[in-house]
Amino acid sequence: PSVLDSFALLSGQLNTLNKVLKHEKTPLLRNQVIIPLVLSPDRDEEIMRQTEGRVPVFSHEVVPDHLRTKPDPEVEEQEKQLITDAARISPDVAQKQIQSLNKMCSNLLEKISKEERESESGGLRQNKQTFNPADTNALVAAVAFGKGLSNRRPPGTGASVQSGQPGAGAIIAGASGMQQVPMSGAAAQQQPMLAGVQMAQAGQPGK
Repeated sequence: PSVLDSFALLSGQLNTLNKVLKHEKTPLLRNQVIIPLVLSPDRDEEIMRQTEGRVPVFSHEVVPDHLRTKPDPEVEEQEKQLITDAARISPDVAQKQIQSLNKMCSNLLEKISKEERESESGGLRQNKQTFNPADTNALVAAVAFGKGLSNRRPPGTGASVQSGQPGAGAIIAGASGMQQVPMSGAAAQQQPMLAGVQMAQAGQPGK
C-alpha cells in the first residue's frame, strides 16, 4: 500500500507538471537561458557524482564551457568555410578525393603494421640466444691461460718444414741460436744481417 500511495502521488505530480508545461501561457523551455546562481571554487562531491568525475568544481572557469550551446565564433567561421568549399566540389571530384584519401590511409596503415611486425621480430631475434656460454668460456680460458692446449709437437713437423721451406728453416734456426744452415736465394742474404745485428748488440751491452 505504501508503494501504491507513493506511485499515485508521483503520477499526480507528473500530470500537474505536464499540464503546466502544455499551457499556452508557459514559455518554451528551449527559449530559456540557464543562469548559474551559485559558483564556488571548492570541490563539490554532488557534481562529481553527477558528472562521473569529469567536473570537480562549478566555478566561473568551467561554467561558460559546460553551459555553452553554440561553438566559438572562430569555429563557426571555419565550419561555414568548410561547408562552402564542400558545396563547390562536384560529386565526381569528391569521389576521387575520397578514393585517394582512402588509398593514402590504407598505405599508411600497411606501413605501420609492417613496422610493428619488424619491431616484434627484431625483439624476438634480440631475445634469442645465438651463442653457447660453455664454448665461449672454454675459448677465453684457452686464449688467456692456455687451458686445454697441448705442448707436444707432431712428429716430423720440423723436418718437413726445413726440407720444404728452406727460408722458414733458416729463420727458425737463426732465432734458436743463429746457427749456420745452408740456404739459398733471399734466405741466404738474411742470415748475415741477423748475425751482424746480434754481433752489434753484443758489442754494445748498454743499448
